Amino acid sequence: MSLLGFVLYILFGALAGFIAGKIMKGGGFGFILNCIIGIVGGVIGGWLMSLLKIDGTGGIIAQLVVAIIGACLLIWVISFFKKK
Repeated sequence: MSLLGFVLYILFGALAGFIAGKIMKGGGFGFILNCIIGIVGGVIGGWLMSLLKIDGTGGIIAQLVVAIIGACLLIWVISFFKKK
């Protein structure tokens, strides 16, 4: 992976986390943590798609959607452990 690819991966993950924070009830965990969750969520989303045998060559928009889904899932799971 090139440096540009890595930077784009981080930026897309951060964007996915921001969007997921807006989608999920309660707004997620704040801007910085949502961006980190988006990066991790992108990895989780890609892993889930590979388990479902869904090809990941849908382009940038499809990769962003997968990252958003992964980030939403991660925010949902983390919210169970968040102190109220």
